[in-house]
Amino acid sequence: MRLKFASRPATTKLMPSRLIINADDFGLTKGINRSIASLHSAGVLTSATLMATGAAFEDAVQTARQTPSLGVGCHVVLTDGVPASDPAKIPSLIGADGRSFRPSLLSFVQALLRGQISEADIEREAEAQIERLQLAGLSITHADTHKHTHLFPQVTRPLLKVLQRGGIRAIRNPFESAITQKLTHAGLKRRTQIRILNQLRPAFERHTALREGAIVTTHGALGVSATGNLNPATLAEIIRTIPAEGDFELVCHPGYNDADLARVATRLRDHREVEMEALLSVIPAALAQPNPPRLIHFGNLAATDYGLSS
Repeated sequence: MRLKFASRPATTKLMPSRLIINADDFGLTKGINRSIASLHSAGVLTSATLMATGAAFEDAVQTARQTPSLGVGCHVVLTDGVPASDPAKIPSLIGADGRSFRPSLLSFVQALLRGQISEADIEREAEAQIERLQLAGLSITHADTHKHTHLFPQVTRPLLKVLQRGGIRAIRNPFESAITQKLTHAGLKRRTQIRILNQLRPAFERHTALREGAIVTTHGALGVSATGNLNPATLAEIIRTIPAEGDFELVCHPGYNDADLARVATRLRDHREVEMEALLSVIPAALAQPNPPRLIHFGNLAATDYGLSS
């Protein structure tokens, strides 16, 4: 099973590739929110995924309302954060403190692979987070997950159920595109990890909602292996590799490294401002080249005839 284009009339010209530039961690701090609004205004960011329990959630909602052309998705958090649900109703997701999720991706994955996490709990919590955004009056274009936990089928299955019930038509393809796996901007350890995790991609593509087009996605993610190293040179290299046709998402984490960011747990601090600089310098130059990718958000993706097909 693979991603491919739907059939087109013989007279149709080759469509240019399309690129979603999505900032994760919307709502984590006001500095990240301000960065997202500024980058979108500059025409170098099209989408952001909002954390329902982020410390700056209300500020992010206000930013989204003031920026209606920005695509806003839900950044579903299942590790390294606090739940939107009553912890007592999602016990298999809760860590040792009885209030928060497990603090690390490793502890979450270990519990998931041991069968200690209930898919019903994932479904309940994902629905609570998405509903919080919808109750705030936001139109949700798509969903993805913090730390890309929906790489695993045990997370994708319940998340797709929630999206279908909520009328949300798109989800991040969390698998690094082959075109950027070959680049040298990530260390050997990072590239090896991604190569191993990409073995889960066929299972992702077999999900009925994706295969039948009820939920749509891209042909792959760009920049996952470059997380923490998305500087201008790396971003320019990634943009140069985008094929002439297809839909892709550039995953990024811009923001201001301020006092609010110092108070939250994140490994991305100084580099968030480096990513801002990269987007502002590289994307305009790329769009000025012949036949550049067309910038869209996930809401535009759902309206296309591209999708998963066997």
